[in-house]
Amino acid sequence: MTGFGFTKYVPQPNGNTFDELLKLFLQLMQYTNGDVAEAIDWMNQIDLKHGITKPEYGMGDFIDELKNKGYVQENPLSGEINPGARTNKEIRKQALEEIFGKLKRTSQGNHKTTHNGRGDEISADTRKFIFGDQSDQIDLTASLQNAQIHHGIDSFKITEDDLEVREREHKSQTSTVLMIDISHSMILYGEDRITPAKKVAMALAELIKTRYPKDTLDILVFGNDAWPIELKDLAYLQVGPYHTNTYAGLELAMDLLRKRKNPNKQIFMITDGKPTCLKEGNRYYKNSFGLDRKILNKTLTMAAQCRRMGIPITTFMIASDPYLQEFVQEFTKTNNGKAFYSSLNGLGDFVFEDYERNRRKKVK
Repeated sequence: MTGFGFTKYVPQPNGNTFDELLKLFLQLMQYTNGDVAEAIDWMNQIDLKHGITKPEYGMGDFIDELKNKGYVQENPLSGEINPGARTNKEIRKQALEEIFGKLKRTSQGNHKTTHNGRGDEISADTRKFIFGDQSDQIDLTASLQNAQIHHGIDSFKITEDDLEVREREHKSQTSTVLMIDISHSMILYGEDRITPAKKVAMALAELIKTRYPKDTLDILVFGNDAWPIELKDLAYLQVGPYHTNTYAGLELAMDLLRKRKNPNKQIFMITDGKPTCLKEGNRYYKNSFGLDRKILNKTLTMAAQCRRMGIPITTFMIASDPYLQEFVQEFTKTNNGKAFYSSLNGLGDFVFEDYERNRRKKVK
């Protein structure tokens, strides 16, 4: 008779202390905007309250290991500690795992099209060998099977007529500009919207760098003005006392995409509100009360211009106000783009699904 056996429960260790503390440190670095000293201070306070270190491994050991492994760098003259390049990369990796943790193992490294030919990825289709085919395209299993059928085993030989090759699929390259709203509303009403937006941007950047290396990603932020940011600065992005100049963001995005040689181009925009600002010479025209027709018309004109250039805009709206959604609907209709209305928790899923969808078609 089959039964159940019981043994004494022995709890497994939680893993390497450094690795566990590192996860917390990387999270805190995003909230402290890259201030290593403040992040460590927070960790000390958490340790006093919750005991996250061990008697044999204290916070001082953790700091030494951070330095030795290149996560932080100490200025020998001032004693100031700054994040190293490894910290920035690990934050992006952590964001990728956190937001895009459901990635299928079968995901490939480039955006597929439906055309066969001299591409990079082997497809399931086979055909007869023709002069000019590369040797690495030959399907050895199918070719050997053909040789056995045609010539038998006793007088085994393989000829050109026995060879089969696998077709290759062309892969499209895509240039993406990711626009992030850093206006003051991204932290208003007690809701932190900028941190999820940063995490999504970091995850998308790491996804492209590791799985779609032929694609390009430019990142820009927009408030009263718009400006590009480097990948290393993304984790420490801060909201400013800004209004929302969507027009300036789109204008800069188009300038960046004009410099890209890829035929497939797209804009992703993460925002929580309506456009409220324009720059006219040295003056800022602002109106935060409702939808300003002057600002709206110029923004819609820019959306239409993107459409004429064949650049679709996908808007990820992290606000639920009905009149804000009406603006996004009109904006999306003008551009012939797409819009997603997402909670903060679902934002990453929407971005990933839309980016992956473009693997199966050309962006036009």
